Amino acid sequence: MILRRTLLVACTAIAAAASMATTPAAGRSRAGATKTPGTASLHLAPAREQLSALRRRTVTSRDLLEQYLQHIARTNPALNAVATLDADGARAAADAADRHMAETGKPLGALHGLPITVKDALETRGIRTTCGSPDLSAHVPDRDADAVALLRAAGAVIVGKTNVPVMCQDIQTSNPLFGTTNNPYDGTRTAGGSSGGAAVAVAAGITSLEVGSDLAGSLRLPAAYCGVYALRTSAGIVPTRGHVPRPPGWLTSSDMLTLGPVARSAEDLEVLLDVLAAPSPADAAAWKIDLPAPKHSRLADYRVGVWPDDPRCHVDRSTRQLLDRVTELVRSAGATVDDTTRPVNLADSDRLFQRLMFATASATATDAGFADDVAAADKIPADDPSGLFLHSRTMRHRDWLRANEEREKLRDHWAAYFATHDVLITPAAPTAAVEDQTATPVPGRWITVDGEKRPYFDQTAWLNIAGHVRLPAVVMPAGKTADGLPLAIQIIGPHLADRTVIDVAKHLARRLPEPVRPPAFTA
Repeated sequence: MILRRTLLVACTAIAAAASMATTPAAGRSRAGATKTPGTASLHLAPAREQLSALRRRTVTSRDLLEQYLQHIARTNPALNAVATLDADGARAAADAADRHMAETGKPLGALHGLPITVKDALETRGIRTTCGSPDLSAHVPDRDADAVALLRAAGAVIVGKTNVPVMCQDIQTSNPLFGTTNNPYDGTRTAGGSSGGAAVAVAAGITSLEVGSDLAGSLRLPAAYCGVYALRTSAGIVPTRGHVPRPPGWLTSSDMLTLGPVARSAEDLEVLLDVLAAPSPADAAAWKIDLPAPKHSRLADYRVGVWPDDPRCHVDRSTRQLLDRVTELVRSAGATVDDTTRPVNLADSDRLFQRLMFATASATATDAGFADDVAAADKIPADDPSGLFLHSRTMRHRDWLRANEEREKLRDHWAAYFATHDVLITPAAPTAAVEDQTATPVPGRWITVDGEKRPYFDQTAWLNIAGHVRLPAVVMPAGKTADGLPLAIQIIGPHLADRTVIDVAKHLARRLPEPVRPPAFTA
């Protein structure tokens, strides 16, 4: 059945890719890159090398784009990472970038002429934006999401949109419009979600950079499963207007949502962070975002907490061994290591996370649907664990204010922790990529950890630590299983220490084995 489904998805994707290619827009050297490709395969180089070549004019944006389009044609049918391709619009933008450079001798911006893809939850002017929902199958925005506008202002060339689950409401990536996005290492495993298409595109060399979104690990889980880097940015440093959901046209978004970069190296995360970290347009006249430099320049100077496992969400043998190796690596580098650290109670933190997540998701419920939720919640005792979803979703504003106060106290607790620790390293997930279960309704899904059946959403329990308390967190590849699947760790830092968590990832990448790359990367 898995083979039949995979072949069906691949065939559907081939047909869709052929159609999209002719349809107008409407419709690792060390630290993460492979050995530097020649000009003819520059699209596989790190983003910073591509940008350098574009500025030196040793390659044109149009030539680089054509390399990408050919690679997409070869690899996307089997992966189904790109949902909507805007080849014509991208060619026009690349040509405009080349003309500008020829006429002025200056780049358009930090991303001058760089072809990239964008998650199909971010509105893109003139390019179909569906968020995987049939209700938005014909939605072509006339305005960019604020983050997309920042990309264009920096000179990026938007090639297309990457696949998501319907309205980003799953941690696997599949929808009725475009089908399932396949893990590039093993087609029977999930790519994660909701930024599954984004992570697969980066892993497979379809793009060097992506912008994804993260509420409950939606950016970091796919990165962990696909062997790439991702940064959940500190809350408030990247504008989120234009992210679906909320519905198109809304000016607000979830108070727990952040946008951040996906890349194949920590250095490339920083390239995109420098573009995305900006105030919203309404605030840009009065202030700017100037993130602090990394806390230290040497790994030996860092004070590192390591939380390798927890009874609330045990990790499997491979992941625990990975954390043990990373711990010894950090200690051997001379850093101060605290591997008994437990900054919060994982179960209590996760429960608060869930309450706040369920509450914020209620904003877009229909009046009738919300009324039904209220009626159903009233029938469940307040202390009944089975009522967590409904009671959280329908809580009164006074109850939300108290939950938010609990969050602020937890943030204070984290601030006190980071007064004595610079970063915290944790697992990214309990296991490597789990089996794809997109054909099974969520209530029937589970994961297996060392032979033990565990709840489906345990996949994100470690990622949720950072989400509601607005902390930056990098997920990076740090090893692999005996079967060759990527294994990842998470690096969490204090609020606004985005450059610090990236810096620690850079130091670790120089000491860890090179990440395994999927076959599609050099296809």
